[in-house]
Amino acid sequence: MKYDDPIKNRIKRIEGQIRGILKMMEEDKDCKDVITQLSAVKSALDRTIGVIVSSNLVDCVRNANENGQDAEDLVKEAVNLLVKSR
Repeated sequence: MKYDDPIKNRIKRIEGQIRGILKMMEEDKDCKDVITQLSAVKSALDRTIGVIVSSNLVDCVRNANENGQDAEDLVKEAVNLLVKSR
């Protein structure tokens, strides 16, 4: 799979959020604020995983259909990846 710029940008934003959380910790910010930001990072990671899995699945199913292959196993694998990531 080719990772396009929007996906890479998502990861860069997450990296920035994590750096911000570390700064908050170094500045002894309130626990609630740190947890709020950690939750935001977790949510952003979950969304990014979903985008990557779905994009890859679309490509794989398209290729399978073009080659006359059954895509059912690909769908099952994608679902397993999503379940595993939770």
